[in-house]
Amino acid sequence: MSGRTTRRGFLGAGIALPLACKLAASPEDKATPGADNPGSGKKLLILGGTRFLGPALVAGAKARGFEITLFNRGKTAPDMFPELELILGDRDKGELDGLRGRSWDMVVDTSGYVPGQVRAVAELLRGNIGFYAFISTVSVYADQSATVVGEDTAVTTVDPEVVAKARTIRQASRANYGGMKALCEIAAENALPGQVANIRPGLIVGPRDNSDRFTYWPVRISKGGEVLSPGDPDREVQFIDVRDLAAWTIDLCDRKQSGVFNAVGFDGRISIQELLHGCKIVLGADDCQFTWIKDQFLSEQGVRPYVEMPLYLPHGIRGHFDVSKAIAQGLTTRPVAETIRATFDWHQRERRDHVWRRAGMRAEREQEVLAAWHASQDR
Repeated sequence: MSGRTTRRGFLGAGIALPLACKLAASPEDKATPGADNPGSGKKLLILGGTRFLGPALVAGAKARGFEITLFNRGKTAPDMFPELELILGDRDKGELDGLRGRSWDMVVDTSGYVPGQVRAVAELLRGNIGFYAFISTVSVYADQSATVVGEDTAVTTVDPEVVAKARTIRQASRANYGGMKALCEIAAENALPGQVANIRPGLIVGPRDNSDRFTYWPVRISKGGEVLSPGDPDREVQFIDVRDLAAWTIDLCDRKQSGVFNAVGFDGRISIQELLHGCKIVLGADDCQFTWIKDQFLSEQGVRPYVEMPLYLPHGIRGHFDVSKAIAQGLTTRPVAETIRATFDWHQRERRDHVWRRAGMRAEREQEVLAAWHASQDR
């Protein structure tokens, strides 16, 4: 499909939802694309594995019958997968001995932020693995405002002194995140030439997404009333369901498909207005009313794009990330309506009393900005 996804398309996607969503025991139990070769016996190592993307990768690999090993510090949800082998180690401290002398068919690296750490793991495993998938980011691109951003768009650079000082994941995240990820890609490819897929997602959404950058909208819209809606209603939004990203990553590994891929979502374009109306339709929020407020006014009110107003970026900051290469290699995405429903159900089930701290606007603040907007229109 090409061109802009219409609101009619949203409705069409929503009609196919109900039973699949209601019958699933949990979002992670949903059947995974490519799960037609159970008992394959292939061995998968996941570096990380218990945050957001990790559990979705585990679900996708289980569906294929893979033998799964996790490598992490054992600090985040250590009891999440008691049935899986866990190798304890800390990349920040160079604790990799648990990986030494072991072999796997494939590795998915969800926790690489420092090029030296990626290089150390890749070199240690060289000769003992068949394929390495590195989860990078579209933040590697130096200019994200181009009309179309493809995999050949120039990546950002980092001062060598900054790289030398960034010894830990926390330091890398604070200092030139995108540039560090770009160097991690190079480190993986240099250590394992022709055996690496560098996967560049943008906004990853869905169940277990604690960033709130997507979750805010279905939850807010479900409450109804007047909803502060940011900027140009026709501005494009791009995102990918974590379960689709995980399934496709596992598939790439299984096929040993190397290369660099934008993994930012579906083919076609969806506006923020269509997404918000999609939330309204899927969640039955009939009394919800959208008030669209212009960029300049939001700026004057100190509203922080993408943080206080999730998914919102003023014009000229970001273009369209081309995903045609990933789609040509089998990336498929579920209906947006299903992502909306699954994300909302997860929120209601596990964090009903959640307070919007990382992203999202608190109710009092929303009312203040709306009141100021209406007052400005009455002058």
